[in-house]
Amino acid sequence: MQKLRNYSRWFGRFTYRFFEVFFLIVATWALMSQLLPHFRVNGNFTAQKNGVEIFVRSNGVHTDFVLPVRNQLFRWDSVFHPESFNADSNYRYIALGWGDKGFFLNTPTWGDLTFSTAFTAASGIGESAMHVDYVGTVPKTSARIREFMISEEQYRALIAYINSSFTLQNNSVMMIDHAGYGKHDKFFEANGQYSLFQTCNEWTGDGMEEAGLPVGVWTPLENGIMLER
Repeated sequence: MQKLRNYSRWFGRFTYRFFEVFFLIVATWALMSQLLPHFRVNGNFTAQKNGVEIFVRSNGVHTDFVLPVRNQLFRWDSVFHPESFNADSNYRYIALGWGDKGFFLNTPTWGDLTFSTAFTAASGIGESAMHVDYVGTVPKTSARIREFMISEEQYRALIAYINSSFTLQNNSVMMIDHAGYGKHDKFFEANGQYSLFQTCNEWTGDGMEEAGLPVGVWTPLENGIMLER
């Protein structure tokens, strides 16, 4: 009986300490996610008058890069053939974003979100995926779309960063056999693991930093990407 009481006390202390540390981590994460986006890198960025126009878009939670389908520097349509996306030459832009594979595939709406999907994504134990979407309308600057004019060198750096996120097999991207959110999007296997500290928005932020764009030092949330600087 004494051993049982000792075990119960030990278990109670362990549980208390566990939740104490857990809530400390969550509180620190929440504080840093709001604070660190205000400390920026590439603060000396200057828009290029005759540069490449790119966009960063948000759906309120997740962010993507929206890039020209083709220009003299790179042809995304040579990697993602428009006909396989039910797109044609009228589609001048393509959106690319990274995220947790399970979340992408199993959560088309917030009503589909389950605890297991959220836990796997947050803990970093799941796989990742790239979401590619042909965009039929010309992006227009708004609260959810930011526009940048960057140099050719910066655009090449961004292309290299995005391409490095795709898992390749025989030098080709690997499409995931799963329905997209609409008629013009698909999912692809990706490198890296999603977690609370390496989120879809942090992926976008890392790409912005790589391309020399002004961005916070850590951007796990959408507002860190869309914050005007």
